[in-house]
Amino acid sequence: MSYDVLFTKDNLNMYLKELAKTFRKLNKKAMPAEIILVGGASILVNYGFREMTNDIDAIIHASSAMKEAANIVGDKFQLPNAWLNTDFTRTKSYSVKLTEVSTHYKTYSNVLTIRTISAEYLIAMKLMAGRSYKHDLSDIVGILWEHQRTNNPIPYEAVDRAVNKLYGGWKEILDDVKSMLMKLYENENFEALYIASKESEIQSKRALLDLQEEYPNTLQNEADVSTFLEKVLQKKARTDTNS
Repeated sequence: MSYDVLFTKDNLNMYLKELAKTFRKLNKKAMPAEIILVGGASILVNYGFREMTNDIDAIIHASSAMKEAANIVGDKFQLPNAWLNTDFTRTKSYSVKLTEVSTHYKTYSNVLTIRTISAEYLIAMKLMAGRSYKHDLSDIVGILWEHQRTNNPIPYEAVDRAVNKLYGGWKEILDDVKSMLMKLYENENFEALYIASKESEIQSKRALLDLQEEYPNTLQNEADVSTFLEKVLQKKARTDTNS
């Protein structure tokens, strides 16, 4: 997917509204459709600490007309191919129970219902993804921070229940990600931790770009990326310590 287009809450709502109108015209029936926003898109519509995202990950329950509608809207607004991305359903963060725990966001044109994932369930998804070179860790801190600021804190027990409900336990979540979560609850200075996690992700992203330039045909999947990135960051840490 191209990253020339950045999605904000405002333009995302506009694209979804247009999508609903187009789908209704194409479908020619009153058959309803449902889209569940996850990842960065769900952050955008539920929280204020992130202003944009590069992609729209979603679970789609709709007739085949939805794909054509998405292509028409994409062409109209010059969006990237597959701007409404369902590849998420092939990642380890996906769970068949996400539909069950999703909550209503908006309904457009009386035909398209948009639902989202939020709070402890969104944290559980970010824990499962656990990518140091994306927004996963800072999003976890941001969610905890925003709930703290609005006097609606998310206790660790709620996150634990969410992880168990979606994934049947913690066994697939990386140990360092688990440790990070425990440290967050011990510290609870979420504002400072959010700033620090964002800076760490920026460094990881830079290292990843260097890796892609040096080994263009090596990084084929997330496992490759994580392994190579960990080695590069360890090497950088040793260099900084010795300098």
